[in-house]
Amino acid sequence: MPHKPKNETNSLSDFLISKRWAPQNPDVIQLYSMPTPNGQKVSIMLEETGLAYEAHKIPLNDEGVTSPEFLSLNPNNKIPAIVDPHGPDGKALGLFESGAILIYLAEKSNKFIGNNEAQRYEVLQWLMFQMGGLGPMAGQFGFFHSFAGKEYEDKRPLERYTNEVKRLLNVLDQALSQRDWLAGDYSIADMSIAPWLNGMERFYQANEVTGLRTYKHVSAYMDRFNARKAVQVGENVPEHHWG
Repeated sequence: MPHKPKNETNSLSDFLISKRWAPQNPDVIQLYSMPTPNGQKVSIMLEETGLAYEAHKIPLNDEGVTSPEFLSLNPNNKIPAIVDPHGPDGKALGLFESGAILIYLAEKSNKFIGNNEAQRYEVLQWLMFQMGGLGPMAGQFGFFHSFAGKEYEDKRPLERYTNEVKRLLNVLDQALSQRDWLAGDYSIADMSIAPWLNGMERFYQANEVTGLRTYKHVSAYMDRFNARKAVQVGENVPEHHWG
């Protein structure tokens, strides 16, 4: 039987990934992830919305993200990805890219994306700030500060990305000087940005070199975010929702 094109898929069982990581409850959203900053965005959002889901831990190696089953859902071999068995028009929908998933879940739940059109675009601008700026720059900084790149004799790449991270932190600090959350109300913009700030502190151990906690509004923002119960649960998924 020929494989159906994705836009004709109407069942979770039509997704190859479900053969490798079999769902215990095929009636709920399937999350394929790891608790990295990008993965945490989506698991936190799922916890915040209360949408039913099941999480599958995807190793960041050939057995996981570069396996044929995972690549069938995300050809870019990055976590997170989801399959919603109750997508648009009642058909199962597969999605990759954390920003796209956040927007989809916000629209599905009608939560955390503003209360009117103007607020929606304000949320989206800060989401794009993370997707195009903070995430990529912090990731490059982490490589040169904490991982293999720290062994390079040429320190110009580290200097470049350190300075760019500091510039972006200053942008955030100024924005947060007038409000608790970046787009006014708590939103997917915060769920996108705050995990990367936590990542710099916890995984890259970058407080000293970036001055992360010296940006007082950013520091208070991180504390507000981390105090949320859904954040405390979601940042540890998939461990808390093993599928």
